[in-house]
Amino acid sequence: MIDQNSATAKAPRRKAGALKRFWRSVRGPLANSPIVRSMIVWLITQFFRLVHLTNPRLKGSSDLEDMKRGGEPFIAVAWHGQHLMAPFLMPRGVRFVAMFSKSKDAELNARVAERFGVEIVRGSGGRDRSKGTEKGGARALLVLKKALAEGKTAAMIADIPHGTPRDSGPGVILLAKLSGRPILPICYLTTRRKVLEKSWDKTTIPLPFGKSGLIVGDPIFVPDDADEAMLEAKRVELTNSLNANTKRVHELVDGAA
Repeated sequence: MIDQNSATAKAPRRKAGALKRFWRSVRGPLANSPIVRSMIVWLITQFFRLVHLTNPRLKGSSDLEDMKRGGEPFIAVAWHGQHLMAPFLMPRGVRFVAMFSKSKDAELNARVAERFGVEIVRGSGGRDRSKGTEKGGARALLVLKKALAEGKTAAMIADIPHGTPRDSGPGVILLAKLSGRPILPICYLTTRRKVLEKSWDKTTIPLPFGKSGLIVGDPIFVPDDADEAMLEAKRVELTNSLNANTKRVHELVDGAA
């Protein structure tokens, strides 16, 4: 005999599988279409503007001017998945350059950042700490060092794409050593948000019509004569600061929700 319940349960799964196969067959051509890409980027930028306008800052948040307390320019740093609103988190008048990886996943984010007037540098913090940087990361760090010397603030994401989430890579620490500029850990969160639980970095998408919180950690300086042990200690310090302040901003925002 045929189990009617089993057959009924399999039907939605077959339909979902067919839709997934269809999407996989068309997403490549769509992604390669300049018109489609431009439309998607425009929609995302408008969405982020709406989020910014409809999420007033909660009492207890850091002031944007707090970022200048270690001096200017500085190196603004956040975790992957918590960086989407970065163009709105810079003090007035600050010019900044942002590093994005060369991966296809980062391409859309980079195009959106460019729409907000952010200068883009391609590179990666690298996966192998013993080698410092790879995949164009060394060149990108030199470009960021030059930008800092010109008075521009640099923005980086601390953890390495598809590496260990919430664990800083070495790239930002090396940049601080080379440039002599302070690292500013930045944590931002909204009361209304969607967390993509299946993403490697638990990407958090801020939603409109809520409240927002911002916590800026203490500046972290890396001496220009720092050896490997000191570089590792500063990497751990940055990791701990970002994690502690992520917890603080969650307490601030979720307590107000």
